[in-house]
Amino acid sequence: MCFACGVDNPIGLKIQFEFDGQVCSAQFTPTEHHVGWEDTVHGGIIYSALDDVTANVLYRQGRKAHTARCEIRYRDAVRVGQVLSLRGWIEREKGRLVVLKGEATRIEDGRVVADCEASFMLEKQTR
Repeated sequence: MCFACGVDNPIGLKIQFEFDGQVCSAQFTPTEHHVGWEDTVHGGIIYSALDDVTANVLYRQGRKAHTARCEIRYRDAVRVGQVLSLRGWIEREKGRLVVLKGEATRIEDGRVVADCEASFMLEKQTR
């Protein structure tokens, strides 16, 4: 039922992620249901896609974590129907804190429309 990647969520984004061991990636095409103003995609939808592409790096490694902080930079507007390429990867780790980077690139012109740096806190291991 995950909003970003859950296939059973009737109002979700249904993003299908792939993981090569280092980089998580996906494509996402926003629809008229994702509009914030006229035919411009709501920034929260772009944030959700970037949050999930970074979180899925850890999830695909079998590590449970929660977003502690995410700073996003919007670089260009996204219109309904424009296909985005999403990528996420680990930048660095220290203790339970993992810092990841993510980016959303418009396929048609190769322009990065948004990028983020996200900190995730790994769940404590119980013994």
